[in-house]
Amino acid sequence: MSAATPEQRLAALLEAAPGGPGAAADPAAGLADLPGARGRDLVELFESQLLSRELDYAARALRRRDRGYYTIGSAGHEGNAVLGRLTRPTDPAFLHYRSGALVLERARHDPAIDAVRDTLLGMLASRDEPIAGGRHKVWGSRPLWIVPQTSTIASHLPKAVGTAVALGRGGPLPLPRDSLVLCSFGDASANHSSAAGAFNTALWTAHRQLPLPLLLVCEDNGLGISVPTPHDWIETRLRPQFGAAWFSADGCDLADAWRAAAAAIDHCRRCRRPTFLHLRVVRLLGHAGSDVESAYREAAAIEADLRHDPLLASARLLLARGLTDAAGLRALWDAVRARVATTAERLLDAPLLASRAEVMAPLAPYSAAAVAAQAAQSDFAAARARAWGDAGLPEAGPPRHLAVQLNRALTDLLAQYPEALLFGEDVGRKGGVYHVTPGLQARFGARRVFDTLLDEQSILGLAQGAALLGALPLPEIQYLAYLHNAIDQLRGEAASLQFFSRGQYRNPMLVRIAGLGYQKGFGGHFHNDNGVAALREIPGLVLACPSRGDDAVGLLRTCAALARVDGRVVVFLEPIALYMTRDLYAPGDGLWETAYPAPGTAVPFGAGRIYHGDAGDLLLVTYGNGVPMALRAARTLTQRHGLAIRVLDLRWLAPLDHAAVAAQARACGRVLVLDEGRRSGGIGEALLAGLVEQGGGGLPLRLVAGADSYQPLGPAAGLMLPDEAEVVAAAELLCGVAPGPQATSGAAR
Repeated sequence: MSAATPEQRLAALLEAAPGGPGAAADPAAGLADLPGARGRDLVELFESQLLSRELDYAARALRRRDRGYYTIGSAGHEGNAVLGRLTRPTDPAFLHYRSGALVLERARHDPAIDAVRDTLLGMLASRDEPIAGGRHKVWGSRPLWIVPQTSTIASHLPKAVGTAVALGRGGPLPLPRDSLVLCSFGDASANHSSAAGAFNTALWTAHRQLPLPLLLVCEDNGLGISVPTPHDWIETRLRPQFGAAWFSADGCDLADAWRAAAAAIDHCRRCRRPTFLHLRVVRLLGHAGSDVESAYREAAAIEADLRHDPLLASARLLLARGLTDAAGLRALWDAVRARVATTAERLLDAPLLASRAEVMAPLAPYSAAAVAAQAAQSDFAAARARAWGDAGLPEAGPPRHLAVQLNRALTDLLAQYPEALLFGEDVGRKGGVYHVTPGLQARFGARRVFDTLLDEQSILGLAQGAALLGALPLPEIQYLAYLHNAIDQLRGEAASLQFFSRGQYRNPMLVRIAGLGYQKGFGGHFHNDNGVAALREIPGLVLACPSRGDDAVGLLRTCAALARVDGRVVVFLEPIALYMTRDLYAPGDGLWETAYPAPGTAVPFGAGRIYHGDAGDLLLVTYGNGVPMALRAARTLTQRHGLAIRVLDLRWLAPLDHAAVAAQARACGRVLVLDEGRRSGGIGEALLAGLVEQGGGGLPLRLVAGADSYQPLGPAAGLMLPDEAEVVAAAELLCGVAPGPQATSGAAR
């Protein structure tokens, strides 16, 4: 055949095929060489393949009419339809963006779903699209357990692994116990570090003889946009790791794909082990609608892929097996084309998202009354008594420092929420590198409190997977500096899930992270990372930061309630330097130790703590390590000049309550912001901007912040961070009083 396009080649095949009736095969009869298959399976699979291809054509037609907004298609990958037929709608699926045929085939499990309509609505960015509501073109369906994600670089693999780990761990589950997790991706994204980490975590878990029912499917078309993947790279790189759990097939051959997929699914479901299915496919129609393949590929290579068009192979298969004839195929194709064209035309005027509020509606849900009630819950006395045992309830004990109160609060959370899981590096038997989690594993067992491998992407992936299946994850990231290797698991995956599913899927979690500075130069920048801008810019993410033990307890209760009630992703930033701090003004005064708040009390979402609330000469706004520093500076200013300094501990760093800060600022008339983080992109910049926006721009304002630098090792670290003398000097300048004899400035330092 010399026809150039896939459509022309299929038409030419049908013209050349015999026109009379096919062999007298019964479509309901089984096919001996295809386990579990019947003739009608192959016919319906071909229909799904045709529908997927016609939807690809429709995407480009809509784009030409300036009505469509997404043209990455599935052409050449339609062999993945067998996975839609052979897996169950209760097998969670995290899919490659070329999964059109798979989704169309899985939709057959639910007659109420019109996957053609839904796919077109996604291309049109219509608010009527049932999963993302026009926010993105994603493969997703709540009834079909297709979890929407926007990954193009394998960032969905860690949470697929996490979901499989959660399935394997057992306990109460919303799915059948023999479910598996399906995760597909391309050959190019298999090279990404997130994929490599996911493979490693899956194999590490299996090596420990723990169940992990994960089916990894690499759809290998040999291209990453324009960059070729070596023909044998995926097999050479990965087959030795998976051994007997490796399956492969020609994804352009429906029969071969069926055999391999059936065997891989059976192996994964029975053995509960990571299983790899390598499907060799082709990419037709280019990477996307705007892609001109001839600019980077030889004509012979393009022609070779066209000859391997899976639609041609499937048509030949149906004809050869006598399941239909040319007239039957032609009628099926005509019906498919008419269905797609008619549906597309009917949807052209489908409504779009029309306001900022409508777009953002699912991003950051907040049920104020329910969250407050959940945070203040105290009706788990029996579970508390079992957890604390002979140790006695902590509220009866003496005041203690931050690390101890965090441990007590986590004990109560694990007692209150049976679905809570606490995990991370070194959190189990060791009790954390800063001794925050000792005794928790002994109290609650290794199923609920456990160590992970050293990979932050996998820790956050496990949190997402466990949350999807009903757990309340409490993962720990050992240091803030270590988060940056994995932050897309928060930004691109966890925090975006409710947004891209209209709240139909959620992955609530409370992520504890040790960070910030003032460790007297110990450990350099890895142990003194004070940059929070990367967290604050994540849409919908909640960021809390305590400075003292009782606040930490109250904040944790509200953070857990935000996660449990509204599915929020919450980061709890713990100042390392304050973990063991007992004193405030002088050694031995014990003024930074606090009593433990009994259940029933919590810190309201967004509320700061005000010290010296009747003071009115200056408002000093800060958080974390800045709070005790600000209180010491305030005492110095009072003793030296008689100034009355009001101190506001923000406690909640995202979202910031700019209106509340502005109200305090107007009451005092002057504002000094103390931000221990870096000046650029930090909390201080945001506070000053918020004050101006709230009408406080006419007030005297000043910012004392850390340097725009990494933290050096040793005493030099102190040169990069604000100190009390600098705070006092800035306050004296704002209040118009003569500087004290020991005042310094950041410039002088």
